[in-house]
Amino acid sequence: MRLLLAAMVLALAAPAPASAGLVTMHVSDVPLHGSRRLESTSPERRFDMLAVHWIGSGSVEYRTRTLAGTWRPWRTADGDDRSGRWHDGGLDWTGAARGAVFRVRGIVQRLRSYEIQSRVLSSAVRSTESAGSPAIVMRSAWRANEEIVRARPVIASRLRLAIVHHTAGANDYSRAQSAAIVRGIELYHVLGNGWNDIGYNFLVDRFGTVYEGRGGGIDRNVVGAHAQGFNVGTVGVALIGNFQSATPTAAQQNALVRLVAWRLDVAHVDPESRVLYTSAGNYKFHAGRVVTLGAISGHRDTGPTECPGARAYALLPTWTRRVAATGLPKLYAPEVIGITGGPVRFRAQLSSSLSWTVTVTDRTGAVVATGAGRRSLVDWTWQSAGARAGPYTWTIAAPGVRPAVGTLGSAPPLVAQPPPPPVLRLTGLASLPGVLSPAADGSGADASASFYLGAAAHVAAEVQTPAGSTVMRVLSGDRPLGLNEFTWSAQPVPDGRYRLVVTATAGGRSVRKAVDVVVDRTLTGLRATNLVLSPNGDGVDDATSVTFTLGQAVPVRVDLVQSGMAIATLFQGTLGAGLQSVTWNGTADGAPLADGAYQLAFTVTDALGDVQQTLPITIDDTPPVLTLVDAARLQFTLSEPSTVTLLVNGQTRIVIGEPAGAFAVSFAGQVTSVAAQAQDFAGNLSATVSG
Repeated sequence: MRLLLAAMVLALAAPAPASAGLVTMHVSDVPLHGSRRLESTSPERRFDMLAVHWIGSGSVEYRTRTLAGTWRPWRTADGDDRSGRWHDGGLDWTGAARGAVFRVRGIVQRLRSYEIQSRVLSSAVRSTESAGSPAIVMRSAWRANEEIVRARPVIASRLRLAIVHHTAGANDYSRAQSAAIVRGIELYHVLGNGWNDIGYNFLVDRFGTVYEGRGGGIDRNVVGAHAQGFNVGTVGVALIGNFQSATPTAAQQNALVRLVAWRLDVAHVDPESRVLYTSAGNYKFHAGRVVTLGAISGHRDTGPTECPGARAYALLPTWTRRVAATGLPKLYAPEVIGITGGPVRFRAQLSSSLSWTVTVTDRTGAVVATGAGRRSLVDWTWQSAGARAGPYTWTIAAPGVRPAVGTLGSAPPLVAQPPPPPVLRLTGLASLPGVLSPAADGSGADASASFYLGAAAHVAAEVQTPAGSTVMRVLSGDRPLGLNEFTWSAQPVPDGRYRLVVTATAGGRSVRKAVDVVVDRTLTGLRATNLVLSPNGDGVDDATSVTFTLGQAVPVRVDLVQSGMAIATLFQGTLGAGLQSVTWNGTADGAPLADGAYQLAFTVTDALGDVQQTLPITIDDTPPVLTLVDAARLQFTLSEPSTVTLLVNGQTRIVIGEPAGAFAVSFAGQVTSVAAQAQDFAGNLSATVSG
C-alpha cells in the first residue's frame, strides 16, 4: 500500500426506483485531505460496477476487492467526458466486489464514487429484428428501466456518421452478465450523469449480441449522449469492454460490422466518405469548430478521450472497408435540389453501375413524373413548371438497393418532440456522518446531506424524533432537478436518536424520504496525531496518539477494523470524563500488520446504547524505490509518490515532490555528481542513489 488511506465517511444510498430492484446504485463522496490520497468505500456493500466523478486536473485510479477478499489490479478511471468542472468517468464492470480503494495523482479537489449492483438474470433475453436489421435485443428484452427516462427522444433530421466507443471495464464478463451491464450503464447514465436516457444508441457484447440503447426507434435518428458536441446526426455504438490493450473478439467485430453496415444503409451514408461536422462544443473542439470526420469514426476523433481504446481504434480502417463491402448494392447521399414550379434535380450515388429510376407521386399516389438511367451516378431533373405546391413523394430506386424516399413541397416533420413534464421523485437521501458529536468549540456538529430530485421542486427538511415531532427545520427552498446537497448543524439539537425527513413538493404532489441520524456528545473531538503509520522502528511515524473528550464516565472499546470486521480489540474499559488519550503502535496483539487500510473504531455505551465513531488508519512500512537512470540528465524512476531530495555537484540541494514513474529534474549547468533519496508520505526512506 503506497499512498495515504482514509475511510469513506459519506455513502449516499441511491437505489434505482424501478425495474423490480434489478439495479441499485450507491453514491459516495470521498473525503480528500491533500493532493494524493487513497480512500476506501464500505466493505459491507456489494457491487459489480464502479465509476467515479472528480474535479481537478489530476487523475484517479481504483481497485476493487473480490468477495473472497483479494484485491484486483489497479485501473485508471476514464474521465474524458466532462460536465462543467466534473470529469464523468465511464462505468466499469468490476465483477462481484465488496469495497474499493482509490488513489489520486495530481490535483483532485473532489471525488465521488458510484457503486452499482445489477442483478444477473438466469433467463435468456429475446432477440428480435427490425426493418431488416441484424438481430437486436430490444429494451423490453434487456429490461430497461423506462420509469427513470426523463424525456421523449429527440430525432435528428438526418444521420451523418457512426461513432464507435468502448464502455471500458473488464472483458471477461459472461453471456448472462451482458444485459446486467447494459442495465447498470442505463442507471448510471441517467441518475449518475444526469442524462435523459442511456447515452449510446447501441451496445455490442463480446459474444456478438447487439443491444438497443437509447429508446425512440432503432432505425430513427435518435440523438444520444455519447459524444459531447457531436451527438446530433450521429449513431453511437459501444463495444462492451476495454480495448486499450485487448482486441475485440471476432464475434464482437462481426456484429459491429453488420450493425453499422445496416444502420448507415438506412441513412444512405457511404461508410468510406468524409463528413464536415460543426462541433457544438467540448473540451477538444470549441463550439463552431468545423471538424473533418470519417463516416465511421472513433470517439477520440470527436473529443478529448482515448475511447474506443488503442486496439479498437487501430481496427477502424479495417471495419470501414468491411462495412462498405457488406450488404451490396447500396445507394448513397440522395439529394433534391430545387422547388416545385421550377426545375427539381435528383442526385444520388450507387455502389456500382445499376439501372435506376426516380419516381414522383402526388398526395393521391398518382405518378406525376419519372426518370431513369443506368450508371453509378443518379442525376435526373424534373421540369415541374405548372406543378402544384405539393406535397409530393419522391423515390430513388435500383434493383437490390434500399430505396431512398422523401417529400417535396411540404414542411418536414419537427426535429424534436416536446418532452413530457418531469416526474417528481426523491431518491438517494443520505446525511453523513451518521453520528454527530457537537463539541464546545463547534466542531463535530455539521452533517452533509444529499438527495436526488427527478424534477425541480420546493424542498423542506426537518430533524424529527422517532415519534414524528419536529425538533428543527434545516432547509426550505426551491431546488433543481438532479443531485442536490446541503449542510446542517446539530449544535442546537439535544442528544438522541432522530430522523432527517426531507419532503419535495411540485405540481400539487409531495414525496418524502427519511434517514436516521444520532446526536451524541458523550465522545467529542476524536482526532489522531498520525493517520499513516510506518511501524518499522525507525522513529518516524511508528505510532499514533488518538485524543478525545468524554462528557461522562462510560465504558469505551477501541477495535481495529479491516474490511468491516474487527480483527483485534486494542482497549476495553471504563474511562472518566474529560480529555483522554490512547496510543497505538500499529500492531495487533503484539504482531505486526500488513500494509493496508484499517479503521480505529471507538464505541461508547451510554443512554443511547452503543454509539460508534471511526478514524481511518493506513499502515505503510514499505520504503519507496528510487532508481537513477541517467546522472548527467538527472533522470530517475520512482515506485510511489514521494518527496525526493537531491544534492547536485556536492553543493546544490533540490527538494521536489514527484508521482510514481519516470521523471527528470531541471538543473542549469553541467552535472558532475548527484546523490538522491526519496521519502514517501509515511516517512519511509529509500536507499540513497548516486552517480
